[in-house]
Amino acid sequence: MKCFLTSSPFLPDRSSINPANGFADRIRSSVPSPCKALFICSDPDSHEQTDGFAQAVRANLEALGLQFSQYAVLDGRNEDKAGELVGGAELIILAGGHVPTQNRFFVKVGLREWMRSFDGVLVGISAGTMNSSEVVYAQPELEGEATDPNYQRFLPGLGLTKKMILPHYQMLKDEVLDGLRVMKDIAYPDSQSRRFYLLVDGSYLCIEDGREEVFGESYLLADGKLSQISKPGESAVL
Repeated sequence: MKCFLTSSPFLPDRSSINPANGFADRIRSSVPSPCKALFICSDPDSHEQTDGFAQAVRANLEALGLQFSQYAVLDGRNEDKAGELVGGAELIILAGGHVPTQNRFFVKVGLREWMRSFDGVLVGISAGTMNSSEVVYAQPELEGEATDPNYQRFLPGLGLTKKMILPHYQMLKDEVLDGLRVMKDIAYPDSQSRRFYLLVDGSYLCIEDGREEVFGESYLLADGKLSQISKPGESAVL
């Protein structure tokens, strides 16, 4: 399996795939064309949103020159076919969205087990990237989550990497939720005895044959201290 775990693979207006840090070229050269693709939702019950996002991703990939012999969507409408759909895919795309909601769906359909035999290309987008980790840091993102004592910030993930990833750092660093600074008041304390890898949009972690390399601007937050791993246009093996 080859994984591209992205913050966001799109340009800011979502009009096309972001070519920064060689992402577009690597996707083009890694995915067979035509290929059988599977888009896996973030919310199994938001069918209209899932279909719209799935088709937008397809259009952007086709604009790169990729062709699809099949492009299926996995959500609550066909969750009983998860194993069959994963087994027949050459490209899997994990949608962005609300991390805990997507995580519950992944657990419900047994996605971690189905992924053990997957040998194609996987692209994670935001929440999909976060839920790819062995242990997922589900940073609070909706109103009330930051102050809810029952909110679970650490969840079991797909186990594709042991790196806990936080996407959209360019936005999170100034964000406030429930009166708390998302980074300084939430993520920094949560990083005690842990390591969070922060990606900005346009950056991504590439995993292949046991090698994990981050491309583009990225940071490490560990024990409450932030350090830069790589700058735009650079890469670093983790």
